[in-house]
Order: sequence, then structure tokens, then C-alpha cells
Amino acid sequence: MKKILVVLGGGRPNGNTAQLAAEFIKGAAQAGHRTELLSLNKIQVNGCTGCNACRYGKPCVQKDDFNAIIPKIKEADLIVFASPLYFWTISSKIKAFIERFYCIAEQEDDPPLGRYEKYPVRDCALLMTSADDYFWTFRQAVSYYDLTMINYIGFHDKGTLLAGGCGDTNGKPQIQNTKYLKEAFEFGKNLYVD
Repeated sequence: MKKILVVLGGGRPNGNTAQLAAEFIKGAAQAGHRTELLSLNKIQVNGCTGCNACRYGKPCVQKDDFNAIIPKIKEADLIVFASPLYFWTISSKIKAFIERFYCIAEQEDDPPLGRYEKYPVRDCALLMTSADDYFWTFRQAVSYYDLTMINYIGFHDKGTLLAGGCGDTNGKPQIQNTKYLKEAFEFGKNLYVD
């Protein structure tokens, strides 16, 4: 059994991304994993200001909800980032959440790949939705995820589910008319199948 933290980074409360995350959670729960949904629509997480207080052993100086979330991040085996596509990348809420990982880094005496800090090693996955479905639709978002979460922070990638073509941006969610809800359920259910 794994502890899975699903971070929902924006979108409508019952929109395409929320539905995709819910199906992923159902699949993971059916496989026996403990899941928790953390909606960044309901809590406040500001972006990092680069003040470096955390580099001197102090908690983050910002008075938002991130400090209370740190134990959840440290306890999770898997962190799933669920985001709608905004301006060809992840939502600003997810980006702010990731930036704040800076305050949980520790000094790295022998840094690989030029890093000067180390992070707790976790698994991660990416769920995204978009109205568009071009061959390049998710390219920038996936590049950010790969560079930041996998290459720099050092998390282990458990995969991505990129749900393009889920309806226009001004209309009602249409993900139910696609294959992606079923795929999200199976993704969650089979993540840790040997």
C-alpha cells in the first residue's frame, strides 16, 4: 500500500481536471492505496520569494498554507500533479506549489548534475487536461515537469496522462465523452502493479 497525494492545481470544481483526478483516485483506492486530494483551489500557496530563510534552518516566512502541507509531502510515496493546461503549461497554482519545495531541500555536499541541494525522493506523476489536442499541446508542460520534478528535484516518474480534446475553454466539461476517465482509473489502479 502506498500513500498517494494528489495535488489539484486549478480548474473548475467539477471540471475536466477534477474529474480526471477523481477517477485516478478511485483506481488507486481500488488497488488498496491510501489517497488524499489536496485542492489548491481551497488553500493558499504562494510562489517562492527567494528570501532563503529556509536555508538558515527557519520555516518558510510566508504565512500561507504551505507549511502545514510539508508533512503530507514528506509522508507521501507518490505525489500526483493534476493541472489544466493554461497558456501551454501547468497552472500557476501547481508551479507555486512546486517552487515551495525549495524550503524542504537539504544541503547536498556532493551534488549530482550541478544541484546544490537534495530533496526527499518520491515518485510523481502528471495528469493534465486541455481543450486542444495538437501534437505539441502538452510539450511545454511536460518539459517543465520532466526538467523540474525528475531531472532537478530527482523524483521518480511514474508516468503522465495527457487528456487533450476535452472541450472548448468556454463550455461545459466534456471529458466524459473521451477515453480519459477510464484511462485515469486504470492508471491509478495499475501504478504499482509488478
